[in-house]
Amino acid sequence: MSKPLVTPRTLKGFRDYLPEAMLAREGLIDTARRVYRSYGYAPIDTPALEYLEVLRGKGSDETDKQLYAFQDNGGRDVGLRFDLTVPLARFAAEHTGELGLPFKRYHIASVWRGENTQRGRYREFMQCDFDTIGAVGPASDIETLLVTSDLFAAIGFDAVTIRINHRGVLGGMLEAIGLAEQATSVLRALDKLAKIGPEKVRAEIEQAAGATATQSAKIVALAGVSGDTYTVLQKLEAMVAGPAGKSEAGAAGVARLRDVLDGVAAAGVPPGRIKIDPSIARGLDYYTGLVFETTLDALPGIGSVASGGRYDNLAALFTKQELPGIGGSLGLDRLLAAMEELKMLPATRTPAPVFMPLFADECLAGVLKLAAELRSAGIGVEVYSEPKKLSKQLQYADKKGFRVAVIAGQDELAKGEAQVKDLANGQSVTASAAGLLDEVRRVLDGQE
Repeated sequence: MSKPLVTPRTLKGFRDYLPEAMLAREGLIDTARRVYRSYGYAPIDTPALEYLEVLRGKGSDETDKQLYAFQDNGGRDVGLRFDLTVPLARFAAEHTGELGLPFKRYHIASVWRGENTQRGRYREFMQCDFDTIGAVGPASDIETLLVTSDLFAAIGFDAVTIRINHRGVLGGMLEAIGLAEQATSVLRALDKLAKIGPEKVRAEIEQAAGATATQSAKIVALAGVSGDTYTVLQKLEAMVAGPAGKSEAGAAGVARLRDVLDGVAAAGVPPGRIKIDPSIARGLDYYTGLVFETTLDALPGIGSVASGGRYDNLAALFTKQELPGIGGSLGLDRLLAAMEELKMLPATRTPAPVFMPLFADECLAGVLKLAAELRSAGIGVEVYSEPKKLSKQLQYADKKGFRVAVIAGQDELAKGEAQVKDLANGQSVTASAAGLLDEVRRVLDGQE
C-alpha cells in the first residue's frame, strides 16, 4: 500500500521564491552590498538562533509577542532573531576588544516575526542592515542618511522620501507637557498614526498613558507640524519649551536635526529627499536619537522600505562599556513587492544571457567548446541539455528570457562559424569562431 502524498504547501507568512524573484532579490543584495562597502562597512554574520534572554525585552512588547521562541533539544530557551540590530548589540559587546571602535558593519540575512501578514510583509523576511558602533557625533547620523539615499539611487529610485525625526524632540515634548514617564506608551501609540489616524492615537495615548485630552492633543499637534524645513525646526523649538523652561533633550534633538540637514545638503542630496516628519517615532524601544523611515513616492501606501535610527543604550544590556550605535535597514522583500507592483523587475528567469541550442549529440563537443570560450570571457552561457527541434529550443529560450542565441549545427561547426541571433528583434548574423565573442558582445551591448 502506497503512502499518502504530502500536500506541498508553505506556512502562512512564508513563501517560496521562484528564479525570476530570486534573480531580482540577489540583484538588490548585490547593489546593497556594493553601496555599503563603498562607505567602508564590513560584512559580519551572526546565528539565526540566539539565547532567548538576548532577544526578549530588547525591542518592544509587540516584538516579544512575535518572537519565535522555544526550547531546543538541550532544554535551553532560545529564539529566532526578530531583527539584526539586537544580535549586533550582543556581537559588539562580545567582540569589541578585537574589532576596535568605531566599528562599521553590514549584515544581510533573514529575520522572523510571528506577526499578522500584510502587503509586502511576511513572517520570514530579509533585512540588509548597516550600522556604525562607537560614534556619537552628527557625522555618523549624516552618513546613515547618505547611505540610504545612495542605496535607492543605485537601485533605480530617484523619487524617494526619507522622513526623519529625533527621539529627543519627542521626549522634550513629553517632558514639556508632563508625560516624560509615559514615553514608551505614548511613542508606541504615535507610531501607529499613519495606520489608525489621529483620533485613535489620541484615544490610545489617553488610555495607555493616562494622558488628558489636552496632553494627547498637543502630542498629535506636534506630529502634524509641517512646512519648509527651517520653519518646522523653529516650530519644534517652541514646542519643546514647557512652563518649567526649555527641555534640554528636546533642544538637543532639534539642534541635531539641524546639523543633519545641513550635512546632507552639503553632501549633495537632492532637495526634498530628506524631510523632517515629527510623527516618525519608530516602534522599537531601543531608539534614542535620530530615527527615519523611507517611502517610495510612486507607491507610498506600501509603507516604509528602509528605516533605522540611533540606539545609544542598547549594548548597555550586555556590557558596561559604552557602545552607542546608529544604522539603517533596507526591507528587501517589501521593496521587491513594490518593484513587482511597479513592474520594475526584469522578466528573466536565467542569470545567463546567452543560449546555445543542441541539434545532435555529434555537435556537443563543438558547442561545449564555443560555450567555454564565451564563459572564459565572462559571459554566461546555458547549453540546452537534449537535442531537439530548434523551434522547441527557442521557445524555451524565449520563456526564460535569454538575450542571445548562438546557433551552431553540424554545418556551422564544420565551417568554423555560428549564427548569433538577437532574441529581442529576431535578427541573425553569421560570425566566425574568432569573431564570435565580439558579435555576442555587440548584441548584448545593444549596438546596431
